[in-house]
Amino acid sequence: MTLEFTDRVTRVEPSATLTISALATELENDGVDVVDLSVGEPDFPTPENVVEAGKTAMDAGHTGYTTPAGHLELREAIAEKLAADGLDHGPEEIIVTPGAKQSLYEIVNALVETGDEVVLLDPAWVSYEAMVRMAGGDLERVDLSPHEFRLEPALGDLAETVSDDTDLLVVNSPSNPTGAVYSEAALEGVRDLAVDHDITVVSDEIYKEITYGVDSTSLGTLEGMADRTITVNGFSKAYSMTGWRLGYFAGPEELIEQAGKLHSHSVSSATNFVQLAGIEALENTDDAVTEMVEAFEDRRDLVVDLLEGHGVDVAVPEGAFYMMLPVADDDQAWCEGAIQEAHVATVPGSAFGTPGYARISYAASEDRLRTGIERLAEFGFN
Repeated sequence: MTLEFTDRVTRVEPSATLTISALATELENDGVDVVDLSVGEPDFPTPENVVEAGKTAMDAGHTGYTTPAGHLELREAIAEKLAADGLDHGPEEIIVTPGAKQSLYEIVNALVETGDEVVLLDPAWVSYEAMVRMAGGDLERVDLSPHEFRLEPALGDLAETVSDDTDLLVVNSPSNPTGAVYSEAALEGVRDLAVDHDITVVSDEIYKEITYGVDSTSLGTLEGMADRTITVNGFSKAYSMTGWRLGYFAGPEELIEQAGKLHSHSVSSATNFVQLAGIEALENTDDAVTEMVEAFEDRRDLVVDLLEGHGVDVAVPEGAFYMMLPVADDDQAWCEGAIQEAHVATVPGSAFGTPGYARISYAASEDRLRTGIERLAEFGFN
């Protein structure tokens, strides 16, 4: 029997980050000491009060189905959180999903048809491209690497790229993989282009709570953007809840209605007791989040200093817990060599649309970061 696969599947590659992580795990299973700087996962445990809230919810019998859009109490808590960020969304304009990645998948499939134009800001998180291609969309990309990954100096390039034919623009700030936090002036430039060309914008704010000395503006708060911005966030990063799989998106009611069809026919709902733990995360973990963010900032400074000591300059991240490391032109070969020879796992920049770089995550202990950078220095950065 010969299976014939659809074009929407064969036109995409597996996630590069998960592929590298799987290779690291394979080496570790063989007894190799691997410093894994590839995966975007906080090394902190989920806050204990959140864990206890999940256990309590299970003990209380919250193990069945919920309404597809999510517990009303959770959507109300999310609405309050969004309001604190300056966004006006009622619970009826929110869908809770099993992870923010599912939110993005539902949004793209609700809005993008064959031949629709979607614009990405490179380097861009690996799954944006895959989702758009699976939906049949066409990609246009704007390279931010000549501008140290800042958006404001690239607004001219963005203006030349978007047009009345652009259907969707994806903005991720703070950024995965660069850690860049786009300035309000840059986002105002995005706003002007979106309004001029009647473009819907996805604002991926999954790292919004992880910033260092700067504020991350929610795009939907800018004048003219409330009705054309879809805001995505979740619990994996700020609350160290990656395995709990809990995210959400907020947007116009007509989007919620249409995307809700995809949601109900695919995942049905996010896990019942996890949603109740999410309420606890939103309402009672400010101190834990602050502690994690302070630790990430210390680690960022450590890695920047270590690299500088080896003569390597990087664009210093203002958010998230990643940075882009300049490496050999063939970044794929460099990353493969780094894990096989230096036993340090990184992700090739080409996976994010920007060759010549490797993404490293500093969501690891200071000891492991020191070991990893020293190994990479011995291996050679280019």
